[in-house]
Amino acid sequence: MFEYIGKKLSFKSERNKTLPDYNTYTMAFSERIFYIAVAAVFIYIAAFVFYRSPIISFMLTPLSLAYPRIRRGELLAGRRRNLNTQFKDLLYSLSSSLTAGKSIENAFREVLRDLALLYPDAGEYIILEAEYMARRIEMNETVEAVLSDFARRARIEDVENFSDVFQICKRTGGNIVEVVRNTSGIINDRIEIRQEIDMLLSQRKFEQKVLNIVPVLLIVLLSASASDYMEPVFSTVAGRFVMTAAIALLAVAWLISRKIMDIRV
Repeated sequence: MFEYIGKKLSFKSERNKTLPDYNTYTMAFSERIFYIAVAAVFIYIAAFVFYRSPIISFMLTPLSLAYPRIRRGELLAGRRRNLNTQFKDLLYSLSSSLTAGKSIENAFREVLRDLALLYPDAGEYIILEAEYMARRIEMNETVEAVLSDFARRARIEDVENFSDVFQICKRTGGNIVEVVRNTSGIINDRIEIRQEIDMLLSQRKFEQKVLNIVPVLLIVLLSASASDYMEPVFSTVAGRFVMTAAIALLAVAWLISRKIMDIRV
């Protein structure tokens, strides 16, 4: 069976040795340079709008060195979110196999075949994880140990809860089929609620972006249409102080609005 699946998905054995810790992300050097360059250009343009000084704008560009860390967090959050959705499909497949009367070990072996139909790309993390689980179970490792390792690397609440409940059921002789079915249902409900919240917040997020851009556009417009009126803002110490305070307030407003929009289910 594994030979057939291996040919179909074109897996390489080396990839099994590099399954990631989903809470870490190592950027390639070229990727890091790209994000720093993009952030530096953005910071230079924004600083020039507020200060009209190439020197000050250039002095602020080192702040771009912090952007790869911010981007890394965004990539990790997206990866864990996708993995959580894919884990729901894994539980659905597992529940179907258990309901059909298969043992938990054989059910995990069948999961890979079902997921291959849902995710044709062999590089999907859930496909790699399913194959890795199946191979470890084939080598007589316990399902509890396999799930515990996956939960440790994924660091996703749903995965960790399922691993803990599964271990308790194995120790106490609980109904594994009901546990898997109920867990998949709970995860599906959480994902649907999260999607509904994202849909409701989509307009507010767009408004947030517009409100963040409007002050910058106003400065550009006033600078172009009333340059004499704006000249003291760009040439005096008091004006530079006012602009610095304005940038700080905009940054605080962006952080607060982002925190408000970050609703966890």
